[in-house]
Amino acid sequence: MTLRIPSPALRLMALLCLLGALPASALRADTPPAMQAEPPGDWPAHGRTSSEQRYSPLSHVDRQTVGRLKLAWYLDLDSNRGQEGTPLVVNGIMYATTNWSRVKALDAATGRVLWEYDPRTPGDIALRGCCDTVNRGAAYWEGKVYVGTFDGRLIALDARDGRPVWTTSTIPADATLGDIRSYTVDGAPRIAHGVVVIGNGGAEFGARGFVSGFDARTGALKWRFYTVPAPANRPDHAASDGALSRIAWPTWQPDGGWTRSGGGGTVWDAIVYDPVTDLLYIGVGNGSPWNYRFRSGGVGDNLFLGSIVALRPQTGEYVWHFQETPQDQWDFTASQHIMTLDLPVGGRMRHVIVHAPKNGFFYVLDARSGEFLSGTPYVFQNWADGLDPVSGRPRIRPEAMWSLTDRPWVGIPGALGAHNWQPMAYSPRTGLVYIPAQQIPALYKTPARVTLHPVGLNLGAEMAAGSAPDDPAARAEAAKALQGWLLAWDPVAQKARFRVDHRGPWNGGLLATGGDLVFQGLANGEFHAYDATDGRDLFRFNAQSGIIAPPVTYMAGGRQFIAVEVGWGGIYPLLVGGMARTGGWTVNHSRILAFALDGEASLPPSGQKGFLPVAPPVDYDAQQAEAGYVHYQDFCIACHGDNAESGGVLPDLRWSGAIRTAEGFRNVVLHGALTAYGMGSFASVLDDGQAEQIRQFLIKRANDTYAHEIHIRDNAAGVPEGGDRD
Repeated sequence: MTLRIPSPALRLMALLCLLGALPASALRADTPPAMQAEPPGDWPAHGRTSSEQRYSPLSHVDRQTVGRLKLAWYLDLDSNRGQEGTPLVVNGIMYATTNWSRVKALDAATGRVLWEYDPRTPGDIALRGCCDTVNRGAAYWEGKVYVGTFDGRLIALDARDGRPVWTTSTIPADATLGDIRSYTVDGAPRIAHGVVVIGNGGAEFGARGFVSGFDARTGALKWRFYTVPAPANRPDHAASDGALSRIAWPTWQPDGGWTRSGGGGTVWDAIVYDPVTDLLYIGVGNGSPWNYRFRSGGVGDNLFLGSIVALRPQTGEYVWHFQETPQDQWDFTASQHIMTLDLPVGGRMRHVIVHAPKNGFFYVLDARSGEFLSGTPYVFQNWADGLDPVSGRPRIRPEAMWSLTDRPWVGIPGALGAHNWQPMAYSPRTGLVYIPAQQIPALYKTPARVTLHPVGLNLGAEMAAGSAPDDPAARAEAAKALQGWLLAWDPVAQKARFRVDHRGPWNGGLLATGGDLVFQGLANGEFHAYDATDGRDLFRFNAQSGIIAPPVTYMAGGRQFIAVEVGWGGIYPLLVGGMARTGGWTVNHSRILAFALDGEASLPPSGQKGFLPVAPPVDYDAQQAEAGYVHYQDFCIACHGDNAESGGVLPDLRWSGAIRTAEGFRNVVLHGALTAYGMGSFASVLDDGQAEQIRQFLIKRANDTYAHEIHIRDNAAGVPEGGDRD
């Protein structure tokens, strides 16, 4: 006998029964139908649903009960580097990805490890990435878990036991033409029509962007779409050939430096499949190098840099594009979180894309056509005088064109953006988009000569120009410009409704729930629940370590859980260095935390003090140290911090035992003694003399800052011990 379920409502009821009788009280009665399409007790996809709104209708934990929220379980992870993953939860099992592209399956109710998978990513691959060896999540489809690895593989795992089903390289066979290409994968795959879609990173080093679609069952490549043309407009025999030749190629200088650096445009994070339009939206990144004069002779818009591009998910065929940042020279990517909504626009309901990219403007686009509907600054910005009301094209201020004027320029937002990769959230109950907004100014300056290196950053910008001062008063003044806040944005009125100020930038992604709560972890080690209607702080927990990952919520064992990966990292503390500590100093503890009403777990005491200052050698060569400063800023800053000050993730080289002897330093920097830990060899770009100059610079910096660092450690202001806020 065939059982026929006659209505969507009954189908949903049957689904809930199969999931284990989810309590009716956990789900708001007014949950929009679109939000009920996925099992409400699961978090089965990166943004929970295909709309990527990061909203869950679960409401056991609400404004009235959140005071009872306690830690239910935690799991310490095996790497104290940054954690940026969104765990998936399917049928009571959590699938979490962590640093170095590792995967864990856990009992979502208890945190018990069911299986683990380590792809054994080579340590020297860390040199190819700008922003820590992080991983932002997996995809789940038909009993398989899909994960991209930092060294560019895509792997399908059996969800039952973690056994690899297939593995393939995401990197084209000819992608290494030239000697400076650098490809990594740290974003989460997406799945549409049985196609696994993944992009790559690497534009800061030298890369040509692309996104690829693979058969989810076999791993076979189905299509590839390049985001910038090939030199001489050479066809790639790829899905992008027609669009690149017809649309993108005329926007580049044919013989510009991009032909040697790859041009950039990597699709390193935002990928969204929209079943309403049956389109795949990709957010395209920055140019390679940043320097627009070197990259394209100051000519053309350089498509598809800084654009949202819509493709057919089955074939990769181009449909439309909207370029948010033409002539990009600020690292204003369009790679930030994309979500789809249904909003009233001009008196009628429209299916739209909303986007808050790095450049500081909040965009509303028609999801079917890419038509610009509205755009408004959601933060202070000084690079453009607004957007054309019809086309949405920015009116760029002449002084912001730093690579053409040859004058240093302080940009707000800077290269780390008004909003970076940390996801937004949307609540259909409040109609607000919640944005982890920030202000991190940047000094842009053209160097005397743009040089492309086979290892290290290739930005075409003088990295030594904007170092933080040592003077305490000057640092305190500079720290005032480093800001972070949770912004509640009305996408219809295009205006802020409220904001919650934080101690500094680089805070975690967001989660909105049917309990009218917004959850967020902060750089200072706190985890919060805010009232979604007015931003009132209703819950706080000391996680003992900075949080940048976004939370998720799910049902397991009849209880609602809120879970988040903890681990301070990413590009901000690596690049900004010591100034990153102004937002609240924490020692890194990478772990997964899960909260529930009346939870009974507790964290052990922190018991660590971070990278403690060690009295440095007194003698150094000032001339060598001066030369070493330039080399350090070119090759070391992206991991070990501006001006040799660590932001608290990777070792602070001022206190490293390696600088005590020239031989020991050469063994690490030139001979790869620590390759297994992510510190590869720089012998291809540095000789013995230059390595010694860097060592002398580090000794000088250790002497310059030793007393100051001792003062910081003795007077460190951490978050208060304890758990909830009364």
